[in-house]
Order: sequence, then C-alpha cells, then structure tokens
Amino acid sequence: MIINNLDHAKRVLESNKNLIIPTETVYGLAGNIYSEEAISNIYELKKRPRNNPLIVHISSSEAMNLVAKDIPDVAYKLAEKFWPGALTLVLNKKDTVSDIITAGKSSVAVRVPNHKTTLELLDLLDFPLAAPSANPFGTISPTSAAHAYRYFEDTVDILDGGKCELGIESTIIGFENETPTIYRLGSLSVEEIEYHLGGIEIKNNDNSSPIAPGMMQKHYAPNTPLLLTDNVYKAIEGNKAKRIGLLLSNSDYTDNEKSTIIIINNKSNKTGAAKNLYSDLHQLDNLNLDMIIAEKWDESGLGKSINDRLTRASYNQKETNEFFTSA
Repeated sequence: MIINNLDHAKRVLESNKNLIIPTETVYGLAGNIYSEEAISNIYELKKRPRNNPLIVHISSSEAMNLVAKDIPDVAYKLAEKFWPGALTLVLNKKDTVSDIITAGKSSVAVRVPNHKTTLELLDLLDFPLAAPSANPFGTISPTSAAHAYRYFEDTVDILDGGKCELGIESTIIGFENETPTIYRLGSLSVEEIEYHLGGIEIKNNDNSSPIAPGMMQKHYAPNTPLLLTDNVYKAIEGNKAKRIGLLLSNSDYTDNEKSTIIIINNKSNKTGAAKNLYSDLHQLDNLNLDMIIAEKWDESGLGKSINDRLTRASYNQKETNEFFTSA
C-alpha cells in the first residue's frame, strides 16, 4: 500500500522487509544492507540479474566510512560539492558490505539522496539502505508512487514522496587509478562534473560484469516498441498506418488525422524534459500504441543522458527499427 508515515516505514525496514522509497531521481526498492533476506528479495522482486550491483543510500557524507574504505581525496571533493544529490560514487567496499549488494565486486556504489522524506527516514534508521529503481529489471523507471504501485501493487509498501524532482537516475562515477570515470550518465551532466574536475572518462557499457547499475545495453524500456531517430518525419512517413506516440525534442509536428499521440519536450528546457522523460514513456506505454518514435536530443548538457536512456530503451528493437525506417 501507499503510505506517508515514517514510523511505519521504519518498522517495515527494521523487520527485514522491503520498502519503496522516493528520491529526487527515481523511486527505489529499498532494504537494510545488513539483511541478506532483504537484499536477496530486492533481486527476486525486480527479477534483476545477480551480476548487476545495487546502490547504497546513506544519510550524509560522514557515513561514507560505514561502507567504504581507502576513499580518495577526489571522492571527498565530489561529495562536498554534490551531496545530497544525484551523484553516486563507486568506492572500495568494507568487508561489512555483503557481496550480494556488490555482485561479488570489491567496490560499492554509494550516494546521499536529496529528498527530504528519505533523508528523514535514513536518520531514523541504524543502517544504510540498498535501493535500485523500483521496477522490474529493464522496464521504465518509476518517478511517482503511482508508477511503482502499477509494478508491485500491494506486495511492497510505498512511501509516497510526490513526483521525483529530477526524473533520471544519478550519475555514477568511479576512480580508475584515481582518475574519475563515469559509469552511468545521469541527472548530473558531464559538463558540470568537468567544471569541477577537468576532463573525465566515460565507460558506461558493460553487459557481462557491470561495475555499476545502468551499464547494460537494454534498459529503461517500455513494452511498446521504441524507435530513436534524428529524422521524425521520415520515421512517421513509413508508418502512417500505425498508432504512433511521439516523444519530440525539437521538431514541430501536427497530426491532422488525430491518430498520433504527441508529447513535446521543449529543446530549450532539457531539465524539464529529463524530469518528464519516464512519465512520458509510462503515459505512451499505456495507450496501446503500435510504436513510439523518440527524437534524439543534441548531446550537450542533459541531452547526452536523455539519449543514453532512449538508446537503451530501444536496444531490442534494432531489427524492428530497420523495418520501420525502410519505407
């Protein structure tokens, strides 16, 4: 059920059960990091591959030492600048952090969420929370309690925190020989990180043994086939007989026959587009469409992160997409 009471939420987590929590990025399926039952159940509920690690949520940067060791100075610099916020750091894990959480790796992904309700909850608890997105693996991430409820109904309690402010998962950064490396593009843009650190590497694809969440090629996908294109008009021209949902970044398009559902994201406001991306995809996915056509964004700012999500959402439609655009 959907709840608002923090004491109820605390009791659920202390009993080694799972709870869906709000963050500024997406809703997360949470569990006590020291409970093997709770952590194993996260993987079961999500049908998540066991080689895909989880993110640990802590209440403050001071709590990094609870789960990580040998923390480089640059990590403290990033934490000071961006926490609480949409930045996850991959650090050397302490032995007290279960290998189930880290998928057997020696590193752990950690962040401080910037959401008043969840920070208050974390302050009430004697343990950090592991919390991947609250959706079956590979599907569209939830940015509202209603989205999470559609996936899990009454099998997991949901702490309602309103609509997520940012709407795309956190940016994940690790340190290879102390060189900052982005493993997942997210709500914190590459340009903003580079402003504080200088140049940064991006290594955000790994299907076999990802060091962080969000690196697998298929992810964030609706049930409706999704085509990502930089030529909306050509894609529509070859699919006039189909019911199409449009997710636009720049083009203006009017459907005189009213057979196309149009959601327009203004190119001048990428922050708003990112916030609404998953909500838009949820909305289109519930309309019994034949396909969704999404227009690519330019790669500056959050455009790179939006394109990353749409590329992964369309990954399994490659052969279908070739058919869609062949006319």
